Amino acid sequence: MNKLFPSAAEALKGVVKDGQLLAVGGFGLCGIPEALIDALRDSQVKNLTVISNNAGVDGFGLGKLLETRQIKKMISSYVGENKEFERQFLAGELELEFTPQGTLAEKLRAGGAGIPAFFTKTGVGTLVAEGKELREFDGEDYVMELALVPEVSLVKAQRADKSGNLQFHLTARNFNPAAAMAGKICIVEVEEVVETGDMEPDSVHLPGIYVHRIVLNAHPEKRIEKKTLTESK
Repeated sequence: MNKLFPSAAEALKGVVKDGQLLAVGGFGLCGIPEALIDALRDSQVKNLTVISNNAGVDGFGLGKLLETRQIKKMISSYVGENKEFERQFLAGELELEFTPQGTLAEKLRAGGAGIPAFFTKTGVGTLVAEGKELREFDGEDYVMELALVPEVSLVKAQRADKSGNLQFHLTARNFNPAAAMAGKICIVEVEEVVETGDMEPDSVHLPGIYVHRIVLNAHPEKRIEKKTLTESK
């Protein structure tokens, strides 16, 4: 099975549709699938619900999809770097499901592991727990959280072989493996593609069984979210 596609647009063709639940890997601007996000914007699909730790920044990452109004709802844990996100949310133009960061990661991990729900203490007694089942274990209250199983996951890795085995680069791993495992269809953007068997087994961070399509983006921009410089003396 050939998993390698000639472009991000081709990799999305026949997969993304209006009204879908998508997961997008990354943390801030670190480890985001830049080319796939651009191709998703150009596809003009709309009314998307997007699971991602945050929503990029104004004009980059998922911020591009906010500008084109293709996202109707975000399931996120932090959105403080995006003014357009703030404007749309406060104006009632964008739905938001705030989720504690660890809970969001576990909801994706559970989805990939076939676990429909789990209990956690995080959020008990707060707005996070409103409308959710509470249960007592050993005298402590826990809130039940449902797993997330997106229809499509868009992720970023450093390297893939042609079978889809993935290797991530340092902190760019972040939410990407969990998003990849949870998605019914996983499309991965990589900076390098090698032949099957060229990667040492111990260097494989995610097996290719989770990956359906691969697209090469050898020179991503990798924009810095907040550049901080020390003044020279």
